[in-house]
Amino acid sequence: MKGAVAVLEPLLLEAGVEPEFTAVIGTVQGDLHDVGKGLVAMMWTAAGFEVIDLGTDVAPDTFAAAAAAHDADLVGVSALITTTMAVMRDSVEAVKGATEIPVVVGGAPVTAEFADEIGADGFAPDAGAAVVLARRLVGEAAIG
Repeated sequence: MKGAVAVLEPLLLEAGVEPEFTAVIGTVQGDLHDVGKGLVAMMWTAAGFEVIDLGTDVAPDTFAAAAAAHDADLVGVSALITTTMAVMRDSVEAVKGATEIPVVVGGAPVTAEFADEIGADGFAPDAGAAVVLARRLVGEAAIG
């Protein structure tokens, strides 16, 4: 995955993709999986986001601090292990407690129902859907 990103990122720069928005993304504390998060980050970059990738094993307060520090328009939170989904809830709460920006969630065990239950602003089942969701949420924020 990292090799693919290294190849594709320069192509995105050559294509003249200029960031319109800033997004913070990471995998929750206790979870070291990053393939899906990496795909979403790359797709968001191609869709006009400057992506601040916090990596894996990200503490809830780190999501909130990074969103504020980078004046983010969106936060993406990922989990692949069911036992770390509780930290996803904590991460959404931390961001919502510190900012008014949308938080989206995703990962293999995550569902739209779970996203609603934890107060997330959206759920994406895959990287393509994450782009559509992100663009819709930041567009709504710009309008509202």
